[in-house]
Amino acid sequence: MNKNKIIVIGGGYGGLRTVEKLAKNPQNEILLLDKNSYHFAQTDVYDLIANENDFAQVTVDLFTFCSGFDGNVTFVKQEAKNVDFKNHKVITSIQRYGYDYLVIAVGARTKFRTDVIGLREYAYGVKALHRAMYFKQKFEMSLFNRVEESGTSCKPISIIVAGGGLSGVEIAAQMASFSKEFYRRNNFICRKLNIVLVNAGEHILNGLDKILVEKSDKRLKTLGVVIKNERKAVEVTKESVKLSSGEVLPMDFMIFAGGIEPNGLVHALDLDKNEMGYIVTNGHLQTQSYSNVFAIGDCTTIYNNDKVVAPTADTAEQMADICYKNINRLANKKPLLSHKIKSRGILIALGRGYAAAKIYGFYFNGYFAYIVKKIVEKVYEKRLEIRSRRGCKKIFCD
Repeated sequence: MNKNKIIVIGGGYGGLRTVEKLAKNPQNEILLLDKNSYHFAQTDVYDLIANENDFAQVTVDLFTFCSGFDGNVTFVKQEAKNVDFKNHKVITSIQRYGYDYLVIAVGARTKFRTDVIGLREYAYGVKALHRAMYFKQKFEMSLFNRVEESGTSCKPISIIVAGGGLSGVEIAAQMASFSKEFYRRNNFICRKLNIVLVNAGEHILNGLDKILVEKSDKRLKTLGVVIKNERKAVEVTKESVKLSSGEVLPMDFMIFAGGIEPNGLVHALDLDKNEMGYIVTNGHLQTQSYSNVFAIGDCTTIYNNDKVVAPTADTAEQMADICYKNINRLANKKPLLSHKIKSRGILIALGRGYAAAKIYGFYFNGYFAYIVKKIVEKVYEKRLEIRSRRGCKKIFCD
């Protein structure tokens, strides 16, 4: 019997989940393509920046991960440049790969707005690991410089976080929490830290439950984070940020978490896209023109009861579960399943030892919510680690 040649583009949450599920069928021959050799657990980025984790704890090696299956999964470190849909070929800068079924799971990247002067030059995004690592180093050096200055001057560290969504809120909270503990634990005399969260909306966490918004807002203010709602950054220089209100804020560095856009490959693909540039899919997660091509995760937009489903890691994994089932059904000429994806819950990290949560309609916050979030993260990490360790043993011990 001929094997099903399946290519998955993208080693993010949705891509890896799809590979895991598809690999259970020995008739599936799976190729995972990614320009990076690692999976980056973006939901843990706040811990990376604040030194709770090192980069090894928020990444999974894709070579060893794919080697951990039973011989029907291969990883190739190449960037997909385009797809020849008519001839079923994925095109990289090196060669062309044929497929029977294709899963596009390339995720999204930080959208550096071109109308904000100096944004790309002087702000940092954290969607990519190298950017998160660079910012982490910058943050640590700023703390060190203030310690070195103690006794002569005490200039505050000024951090601007632009974007009041989930990423911006979690990063602002974690930096504020980490800095307070750092100063307290080490008894340094210079303890000045200014963190300003600039948010375009009426309140932070637009689109989320009112109770979670209120709890998060209260926690940020308790940590000393200044929230400036209904304002945008309009110009960024090396030392300041000008807001739409006319205010000019001093800054040592700025994190931009004010929006995302599809990754570069999506722009090159000859597929139907919505007004924001995301791939349009049907209820089975297939692209509009090609029944054997699926799109999952942050590179597409899905709806439940006419409402956009938030692009989270949980959503991406639910999409992967539907995707793999439909590929198997398509191969076996069975009716496809329609997705009914909705958020199963949300956990918002709000500094060390504190989180706010809503899971299956139940609210809770504080240390218990923090522990639940850590358990969820560790279960995910452990699942991938077991597979990667198995692959590592096969590579080095077989």
